[in-house]
Amino acid sequence: MLDWKSNMRGADDLLRPDGRAGGEMRRVTMERGFLPQAEGSCLISVGQTRVVCTVTVEDKVPVWRRGMGGWLTAEYAMLPRATAQRTAREVTRGRPSGRSHEIQRLIGRSLRQALDLKAIGDRTLWVDCDVLQADGGTRTASITGAMVALVDALCWLQDLDRTVGRPLLRQIAAVSAGIVGGEAVLDLCYQEDARADVDANFVMTSEGSFVELQTTAENEPLRQEQFDVLLGLARAGTRELLDAQAEALGERLGRVTRRA
Repeated sequence: MLDWKSNMRGADDLLRPDGRAGGEMRRVTMERGFLPQAEGSCLISVGQTRVVCTVTVEDKVPVWRRGMGGWLTAEYAMLPRATAQRTAREVTRGRPSGRSHEIQRLIGRSLRQALDLKAIGDRTLWVDCDVLQADGGTRTASITGAMVALVDALCWLQDLDRTVGRPLLRQIAAVSAGIVGGEAVLDLCYQEDARADVDANFVMTSEGSFVELQTTAENEPLRQEQFDVLLGLARAGTRELLDAQAEALGERLGRVTRRA
């Protein structure tokens, strides 16, 4: 029986497939302006996972949204050779897969929590996340990278229309954690994700609140003390990601963030 109260210490002694300790994030980089035609864009790399995130501003909202303020929606896709074997483009099937549909709805729900939608006027923010290379954590990387692209798009919109003001309420970041081989680990790569006993995704705010939790136990049910350890890892990981976002954005983050 594992002593889950001491497992946070033990996680640092665990050697993982890519050489990390159990509580260690993969190397994260965020390249702003990766696609200069977009109002906001970011290439985020989390280890070997790489996602291009863009935000496009459209001067209209869906019919059902008229008179209610702006809107934000997301689309998610993977390139055919983002994975070890080629995956057919979903456009050839005529619609997104169930997995893609679930992830893009998650991205949209998450980023809407960052915004005062009324403040952007009757506009739609289109978030597109395209996975160039997948090695686990594509949904969490998409959310984290799209947050950076969103800030740049809001700065672009602010320059266009000064009445927009500061529509950003908070930062959002996401990270995975899980139990692999009886050990709690942070930021699973694909090799770990494929054999995890528990796989969890945490979407959190800069205030430390939760936007969404997705947790699946494959074999044995997840116990409270195990979840508490995963939560501790996720809090540390999202803090690192929030700091990385702030470093990448510099003063632009403060330009569009509403003061408490």
